[in-house]
Amino acid sequence: MAASKKEGDKKVGLTKEEQEAMVERLKEINNKEDGETAVIAKIKEMPEPDKSMAMEIHEIVRKTAPELKPRTWYGMPAYAKNDKIVCFFQSSSKFKSRYSTLGFSDKAMMDEGDMWPVTYAIKSLTAKEKAMITELIKKAVGR
Repeated sequence: MAASKKEGDKKVGLTKEEQEAMVERLKEINNKEDGETAVIAKIKEMPEPDKSMAMEIHEIVRKTAPELKPRTWYGMPAYAKNDKIVCFFQSSSKFKSRYSTLGFSDKAMMDEGDMWPVTYAIKSLTAKEKAMITELIKKAVGR
C-alpha cells in the first residue's frame, strides 16, 4: 500500500540524488559504451578531491585485479567479474556525504567469520590507504 502524504508528514520517497542515480542506472543498461571509457568519463566529472581519489583507486584496481572489468553502476565507477559488480567507488559529492566510500558487493570474497565490513570511508589517500585498498582488492578476487 502506498504511503499517505498529509500536510506536515515527512517527505516520502527517493531523494533527488537517489532519483538521479536511478536515471543513470537506466541509461547504463542501454548504453553500449566501453566500460573503461564510461568509468573515466564519470571520474572526470567529479569535483576534487573525489576525482583524484577515484582515479587512484581505478589505477589500483586495474593493476591489482585486471580480470575486473570497469563499468559504471548507478553513475559510480565500479568493477565487475562475469558481469557482476565486485566493488565500486562512491564519491562524497554523489550523495553530499562528508567522505567517499569504497564498497564491496556480496560477489566479493570479503567474508571473515560471521561479520565483516563491506564499505570503507575514505577522506584522503596516502600510501597507507593505497596499500590497504590493494590488499582489499586482492581479497575481493580471492587472492
